[in-house]
Amino acid sequence: MVQEKTVPPAGERPAASRPVTSGASPGRDVLARAAAAAAGGLLLYLAFPPIGLWFLAPFGAMLILLAVYGCRPRRAAWLGAVAGLAFLLPGLRWVSPIGTDAWFGLVAVETLFYAVWAVAAAAVTRLPLWPLWTAALWVAMEWARGAFPFGGFPWVRIAFSQGGSAFTPYAALGGAPLVSFAVVLCGGLLALAATRGLPALSALRTAPAAPAPSRALVRSLALPLAGALAVPAGALAVPRPGDEGKSVTIGVIQGNVPGRGMHPLGDEPAVVLRNHTTKLHEMARAVREGRMPKPDIVVLPENSTDIDPYRNDFARQEIDAAVKDIGVPVLVGAVVAIGDSNRATRSLVWDPVTGPGAYYDKQKLVPFGEFTPMKDLVLALFERAGLVGRQSVSGTRDGDLRMGPVTIGAINCYEVAFDEVVRGTARTGASPLVVQTNNATYALTNLPPQQLAMSQLRAVEHNRAVVTAAITGISASVTPEGVVTWETAELVQDMAVLQVPVRTETTVATRVGALPEWALILMGTVALGALLVLRKRRPAHSATQEGDQQVGDA
Repeated sequence: MVQEKTVPPAGERPAASRPVTSGASPGRDVLARAAAAAAGGLLLYLAFPPIGLWFLAPFGAMLILLAVYGCRPRRAAWLGAVAGLAFLLPGLRWVSPIGTDAWFGLVAVETLFYAVWAVAAAAVTRLPLWPLWTAALWVAMEWARGAFPFGGFPWVRIAFSQGGSAFTPYAALGGAPLVSFAVVLCGGLLALAATRGLPALSALRTAPAAPAPSRALVRSLALPLAGALAVPAGALAVPRPGDEGKSVTIGVIQGNVPGRGMHPLGDEPAVVLRNHTTKLHEMARAVREGRMPKPDIVVLPENSTDIDPYRNDFARQEIDAAVKDIGVPVLVGAVVAIGDSNRATRSLVWDPVTGPGAYYDKQKLVPFGEFTPMKDLVLALFERAGLVGRQSVSGTRDGDLRMGPVTIGAINCYEVAFDEVVRGTARTGASPLVVQTNNATYALTNLPPQQLAMSQLRAVEHNRAVVTAAITGISASVTPEGVVTWETAELVQDMAVLQVPVRTETTVATRVGALPEWALILMGTVALGALLVLRKRRPAHSATQEGDQQVGDA
């Protein structure tokens, strides 16, 4: 099945690799590796919401590492692709309402990153301490996915399966990259134990009269297994700021939409706008009647108006009347025109006295959803691409917006997956963070719960409460400890007035920023470089001998 180095006495270097299953045919080895890769990818998927079996993530990483352990590059690449497909096809199924071709196309592109990682990971398994290097290379792979192409796609990083798990506290120390590293390191240590233990079990099966495993073997198993337990346990030691005794009362409105799929806003204009202004009037009436406490501020979702209030008097009057009725600042989500051909996705502070004022424009835009890369070619090939309409332009500033008694940190939908956007806003001192989102196209898929898990991780990462206002759900409130205290169902109208903690102390992760990520990427890169140096220094006959022992890898 997998290749393993013989267990050396203490202080000696490992011997050359040998098959765990003596006498296994090359064909059986290939099938066993492919099955392990596919099973590992499936376990990663099961770790993510809405299933949310987060504890399966290390075991998924373990199986994928066992699949590629000791492989040559070509085999490692396709095994990594098998793992990536098994993970991403169900994990990114929420893309399918756009079209099956879009779903498969995105999965195909993202799978390439897992194939490349597998090649590098298989190579460094020949080094001592290889679970460290493979986990560091995983961080590098997730960084690359979040940067390329077209601005990157950092969704379904392993860290985002750990919104409320034993690994979550690592987010306060090194952000999402450190959480991913810890999960894969745990899986790597389990894989190391397996590569040491499976040969002994195989020997006992084939030779029942063989002596019991030696103390050295028991010790060699105990160390990685203890390490695998120590990784999540170590999260308990991560320093976390405490409660500051301050809070703000926030109203949240989920207005719902009339349409579904690719046409969520429906065919009749102003329905979405009226859904949200009507709920705002209802909240004002409930406050007057004593059924709800008076909020300090109110948050509406992204696209809570389907008409530009800067250019349309009706939309402006509807919003202004509702804001005056509630009598406090309201954060409105609007898509507004920029010139004659562009637009911006805007978080707009609407004051009951002065009207529209400060705003935040979304910085990270959705490729093919808010802007069209390679526009002429894509429009010629895909009729759906024309639905994008005006091309969005990126904002240029962080999302700190003063509203009533607090400065909130505005984050817009897709951006919650990007470390630098959330970190930049948290560093302004804004608290709480407010995520306005429109997931109407993806309602009842696995996207809304995945996004909520991201908010949970961000809350812990930056010691900030996170309030999510979603147009169709899931709207939610998350404490700085990552606990969801309120959430809505999907595709319903809902509203609530919530007491939300206000914290201003920063975590280590907020202060050091991307430093842990770059340190881990450097660590993996150095390991690859060291491997190349060692190969150049190794005598040619040794390299040939080792290659002969890689059963089935030719």
